[in-house]
Amino acid sequence: MNAPLSRPRRSSGFTLVELCITAGVVALLAAVALPSYRDHLLQAGRVDAVAALTRLQAAQEQHRSVHGLYAAQLGALRGVGTVSPEGRYAVSMALSGAEGYRATATARAGGAQAGDRECSALTLDVVQGFATPGPSARCWRR
Repeated sequence: MNAPLSRPRRSSGFTLVELCITAGVVALLAAVALPSYRDHLLQAGRVDAVAALTRLQAAQEQHRSVHGLYAAQLGALRGVGTVSPEGRYAVSMALSGAEGYRATATARAGGAQAGDRECSALTLDVVQGFATPGPSARCWRR
C-alpha cells in the first residue's frame, strides 16, 4: 500500500512581502492625511483671532457710545488685551481717521499658528461702525 501523501504544513503568520506592502500603504495614507489634518488645525486655530477681533470691535463700539470717538489705544478698552484669548495671536490696533480704526491679529512667532501662511494676520477695518474683515473672507470662516 501506498502511504498517504503529506501536505507541506503552512506556517501561520505574515510573510515579509505582506508586511512591506502593508507598511507602504500605511505610509502612503499618512503622507496624504497629515497635511490635510494640519491645515484643519490651522483653520480651527483662527477662531482665536476672530474671537479677539470681535471682542475688540464690541469694546470699541461701547467706548464710542460713551465717549463719541473710538479709543486710540487698546488699554482704554475694557476686556481687550494685546494677546488673543488662547494666546495664539498678538493683537494691535491703529486709528484710521476720526471715524475708523484697523485692528490686526498676527500669529505669534513660534506659536501654534506660526505656520499659517495663508492667514497669518487677520484684520478688521472699521469705518463709522461698518466692519470689513481681511485679508479674505476665507480666513474668517469657521
